[in-house]
Amino acid sequence: MPRMTPPPVDRAAAAKAAVAARRARAEVKHDVAERRRTALDAAEAGWQGDVTAPEATLRVRELLTSIPGIGPTRVARIMDSLGIADSKRVGGLGVRQRAILGDWLSQREAKGRLRSRLVVLAGPTAVGKGTVSTHIREHHPEVLLSISATTRKPRPGEIDGVHYYFVTDEEFDRKIRDRELLEYATVHNSYRYGTPRPPIDAALDKGRSVLLEIDLQGARQVKAVMPEAVLVFLLPPTWEELVRRLIGRGTEDKAEQQRRLETAKIELAAQDEFDVKVVNHDVSEAAQEVVDLMTLPAAQSKAARAHKA
Repeated sequence: MPRMTPPPVDRAAAAKAAVAARRARAEVKHDVAERRRTALDAAEAGWQGDVTAPEATLRVRELLTSIPGIGPTRVARIMDSLGIADSKRVGGLGVRQRAILGDWLSQREAKGRLRSRLVVLAGPTAVGKGTVSTHIREHHPEVLLSISATTRKPRPGEIDGVHYYFVTDEEFDRKIRDRELLEYATVHNSYRYGTPRPPIDAALDKGRSVLLEIDLQGARQVKAVMPEAVLVFLLPPTWEELVRRLIGRGTEDKAEQQRRLETAKIELAAQDEFDVKVVNHDVSEAAQEVVDLMTLPAAQSKAARAHKA
């Protein structure tokens, strides 16, 4: 029986085709990164049956990494939570994995449609609200970070007018009488916090985005007065991590720590009242998720993405 001889391989043509395929995949990723198309649209294009389509041959990891605001570390966590192997390509996913990925991408798109110029960040004690807010202030100067007024004493390193406006009870009462506070509340059954309204109104009138870092009570008040605000609840990775952070910062005695942990349980129970939940695994990633909810000028958004890259 004669031996079958395979046809000669045109190595030049194969190399040319491989280069073209890589360029096509790069174009898909670029379009997603520049928000010209959504990651969900790219994924669905890869599920149309053409196994040679650039969207189908793209690795899921590459697709997720191209989404603005999602870095490699977070992508690894996302894929692990979705049960998708690092080597999987979009077109190679099974029916169940396609449904899981599609649902995750749909939910992320829904968050994107919540964009507002006023974002409220709240969460339990020691979850890292201040750290996330500071990161946004340092890396996104186009965003106004509202400075709260408080009747508590400064912690080590805190500067009046930078971290908080530290005021007396009498001054706080005056601000309430003169309607200078957008919201105010007593926190941990001891100190009062409030958000000065004039700087916020001035920033919004100029078209700037504003971030409020406040407590649960204040977030509810802001939503009632300004329903266009997007409420973001910052979550700890675990309860144990929250306890570790609170004890580790060493700014409260044991009695105060216990009071704050009891308050944290109440605050965590209210998380479903919020529009968006963000888990603070990593400060820079959590900050980027918050910024992605804001309406920013296109040029500034690109500059922020370039800085992140």
